[in-house]
Amino acid sequence: MGCDVAALNTVHFSNHTGYRQVKGTKATAQEITELYDGLKQSYLTDFDVLLSGYAPSAAAVEAVGHIAFDLRQKAAKKPGSFFWVLDPVMGDQGRIYVSEDVVPAYKHIIPFADLVLPNQFEAELLSGIKITSLSNLADAITVIHRTYHVPHVIVTSVQLPSTISSSSSTISMSTADNSSSTQETRPETLTVIGSTSKSDGSPRIFKIEVPQLDCFFSGTGDMFAALTVARLREAVFVADSEGDNSNPPLRETAAWISPDTVPASQLPLAKATEKVLASMHGVLGKTMVERDAELARYPPDDEDTSSFTELPVAERKAALEKRAYLQQTKAAEVRLIRNANLLRHPNIKFRVEEWSPR
Repeated sequence: MGCDVAALNTVHFSNHTGYRQVKGTKATAQEITELYDGLKQSYLTDFDVLLSGYAPSAAAVEAVGHIAFDLRQKAAKKPGSFFWVLDPVMGDQGRIYVSEDVVPAYKHIIPFADLVLPNQFEAELLSGIKITSLSNLADAITVIHRTYHVPHVIVTSVQLPSTISSSSSTISMSTADNSSSTQETRPETLTVIGSTSKSDGSPRIFKIEVPQLDCFFSGTGDMFAALTVARLREAVFVADSEGDNSNPPLRETAAWISPDTVPASQLPLAKATEKVLASMHGVLGKTMVERDAELARYPPDDEDTSSFTELPVAERKAALEKRAYLQQTKAAEVRLIRNANLLRHPNIKFRVEEWSPR
């Protein structure tokens, strides 16, 4: 996407946790801080965007917050010259999969962020509102805007009762990489809800719907966040080039907040989301085709007479089931790099629309 990136890894794992087994280590807060200090001492911190994701401890969350605060202070004299996209990875499907003290740590640093990307459960933790309808989804977004003064929000992976929506019982963006749970039924439509606040803190909510793909992928949340960084910055510059010059350039405005007169469907965040989802739909579609081809190369278990033959029947069955799961997980690895053209040149078929739940 043309971005020069300095990556500070918060884990050093052999594979993603969707495999349900992993070797490696989690970075400590001290290690994260030392890497940033190393960049800083050589004047290598001239970043205009920070993207943060999974942090393995409350101390690590605080270390990330200190980095963000330092970068923001460095850019304080030039509004719009620094932007922080924060994915507050805490849990999913009604359960926390990080330490309990990570939640208050995130609540402490989120006010310094410009865009947050919580899923439904994380949005509930941040807002204190149980999301059971489209109406209180909007309430939760409003609370996040006003409580944490976060200008931009995209809520992902939202499950609602089937009676709420005629087209889908689920609004989902991604499945958490740290959770091995899967849904038994998948909706036909994937819907993403986003908002940029007005000057009074009220939301400007948009939604976009794309066809759901019948496959479990790991890493789609990270893919969404990374693409959003590139596409949002791009959309801000496009908005400046198309503006009427009656307002300061958006890229020189704190947190890239559009004037109140800009409708939800025309927000840079909305335009960015269109391209992000177009790229993801294309890449994941290609991944499904290659996944099916890869799985077809494996012989059926009942024709495999050479594996685990020394094990008792029950243990052999368990070993074959585990191997099948690992094969399926590997086959579903997102084909990102080989489809880089779909990242750069997405075919936009699905458009955002302004959304009011009431």
